[in-house]
Amino acid sequence: MLRDVPEEERPRERMCKEGPSSLSNAELVAILLRTGTSSESVLQLAGRVLAQTESLKGLAESTLNELIQIKGIGPAKAVQLLAGIELGRRVSRALPAERAVIRSPGDAAGYVMDEMRFQSQEHFLCLFLNTKNRVIDKKCIFVGSLNSSVVHPREVFREAIRRSSAGVVCVHNHPSGDPTPSREDVHVTERLYEAGRIVGIELLDHIIIGDNRFYSMKEKGILPV
Repeated sequence: MLRDVPEEERPRERMCKEGPSSLSNAELVAILLRTGTSSESVLQLAGRVLAQTESLKGLAESTLNELIQIKGIGPAKAVQLLAGIELGRRVSRALPAERAVIRSPGDAAGYVMDEMRFQSQEHFLCLFLNTKNRVIDKKCIFVGSLNSSVVHPREVFREAIRRSSAGVVCVHNHPSGDPTPSREDVHVTERLYEAGRIVGIELLDHIIIGDNRFYSMKEKGILPV
């Protein structure tokens, strides 16, 4: 049981002394769970939760009912886990846009990676930039499978014009975790690029987010450098 673990090795005590970045995924989950069961410590329970959901991504995608099916996780513990996951998402979305400067595809991917990599559906969003490549705003344009009928250039550039944007970086995720573009992804990118040329707002990149990986249309030469 956890009481038999030396105090300096307990998650809460370690976080206080060494900071949250020093803790493993299981230890962070253990802090959210707070207590174990009569037969296992909270650390053992946390490890089993991660094993049964297969990964942090699996945990983030789990529903209340799915978590309750795990032995030792009742409604209260399931709610605690889901609340922690949702709070993390909201903190990520609330980071001040004015502090972000997009100098490379990696900057753009990093700006949205934590928000998008765990989505179970495709989300298509735009980062609107000023002349100094600083993010003015971010907006999700649609949710669903990517195709040219739903990703219309007018929706993207109408929002860009409203914000007086100098450039736009489009981003969407692949729930499969593989960021390799489809033929439709490339077609949509080409349409957006041509529309941007017409209205005078440059499509700087179209980035596809996978599971901690990304694909840049600019880097791969699909967009002119």
